Amino acid sequence: MRTLYLVRGKDENLNSKLAKSLLENLSKKHKNLCIFCPVKSKDDSLFAELDSNFKLETVFDEQDALKSYVCDVSLFTQKLIASFEEMKQKYDFVFVLGLFNFGSLGTLELDVKFAKDFNSPIFAINPNKDSTVSFYLKEKLCGAPFVELDENFNSQDIKEIPQYDFLTPSRFSYKSVSLAKAKKKTVVLPESDDERILQAAHILLEQDIVNLILLGDEKEIREKEKELKLNLAKAQIINNKTSELIKDFATKLYETRKHKGMQENEALELIKDRTYFATMLVHTKKADAMVSGASTTTAETIRPALQFVKTKEGVSIVSGMFFMLLEDRVLVFADCAVATNPSPEQIAEIAYSSAKTAQAFDIKPKVALLSYSTGNSGSGTSVDATKEALNIAKQRYKDLEIDGPLQFDAAIDEKTAKSKMPNSTVAGKANVFIFPDLNAANICYKAVQRTAKSLAIGPILQGLNKPINDLSRGCLVDDVVNTVILSAIQAD
Repeated sequence: MRTLYLVRGKDENLNSKLAKSLLENLSKKHKNLCIFCPVKSKDDSLFAELDSNFKLETVFDEQDALKSYVCDVSLFTQKLIASFEEMKQKYDFVFVLGLFNFGSLGTLELDVKFAKDFNSPIFAINPNKDSTVSFYLKEKLCGAPFVELDENFNSQDIKEIPQYDFLTPSRFSYKSVSLAKAKKKTVVLPESDDERILQAAHILLEQDIVNLILLGDEKEIREKEKELKLNLAKAQIINNKTSELIKDFATKLYETRKHKGMQENEALELIKDRTYFATMLVHTKKADAMVSGASTTTAETIRPALQFVKTKEGVSIVSGMFFMLLEDRVLVFADCAVATNPSPEQIAEIAYSSAKTAQAFDIKPKVALLSYSTGNSGSGTSVDATKEALNIAKQRYKDLEIDGPLQFDAAIDEKTAKSKMPNSTVAGKANVFIFPDLNAANICYKAVQRTAKSLAIGPILQGLNKPINDLSRGCLVDDVVNTVILSAIQAD
């Protein structure tokens, strides 16, 4: 145990007594210990007491914290996580001092959220072991251990409990940004005439997450930049209608497609299309990934990639997956976007591609092939196809941890899995869910998104040799930002 998160009670004297007792004991074991106080409240007497005796780090004062939280809770939490991770690198032990009267927002719910974002075990001051607090912690921590402290607690008997391993939306976002920054790839955005694209570019460049290429007329882009009060100075701008790359790109396109009857003059005109030009930038390694679709159809986005970027070795199908960000974990759903009625072989390939995508984002994949039946309990054309897909996947991808057919409850819930599929290493623990067809996948991801307060990020296209990703034409600026970040992580 290298961190703990102290959730304070209402009795300030008891808070002071127990915090000091814990710190005195921990300081004997950890010489390089710091107190991390995410939000410093002006009337926090305990903060003042500890400040004179320990190394104390903080991020926000209360007023700034409330403004930041209300304006953008995701960015607020990512900043806290980044600071917390920095403390873990600098110190042997990080003692997180929970919130104190965080305005009208209260503290317990936010303390639990932050502890899960930090994956820091909770030590909760709970005089008389208030059953309401105990129940809330058990429910919100999903069975993860925590320690309750009261006036009889002896710090000599500190119980060591493991760090949590929640993957909250905020932690997933933090990890994604960190991975993208570490790779620092170049992403091309062909739709510079769309304000959402330019606003997203401003955010990405301001946070120094990726390098960007914008396609279009530089004068028009600069005028829009000024009008929208953006800063796109770090972006490279290429005019796909006049670029000196056109002739070379046209030749490459012609050589790739002449066996299909394409003429040289046709290639010369076609390559000036922004999607073709952007895809060729990726194909020729002048960019690492492309994101389009804000004002372009999925077919228009994918077509050039299928013509000359091609699919990866061993994969014949392009598929689309979504990251489903739940309260404390992230799931992968596929194929929710491309293949209408995949064959068993294609389902196996989609499972493999989805597992590889999960791995790229530091998620250890456990793949469930979904059906209306579990194991051998049912029969039918769809069930038989899922069984065949499982056999193909096991034969072709030896290291893939996969099982099926599985009903969704058996795939995600351990108690249900014990009764329906007791010998499976995937059942009850799955995090990558492969649906039998597009109908089921699309309905399910939207149902989860709308009813479970889940954030759905995607679709992320899989199976291509290079990251080419499609936006919804109704996308928000945040959707563009997220898709660019995920595309950068996909890039080799």
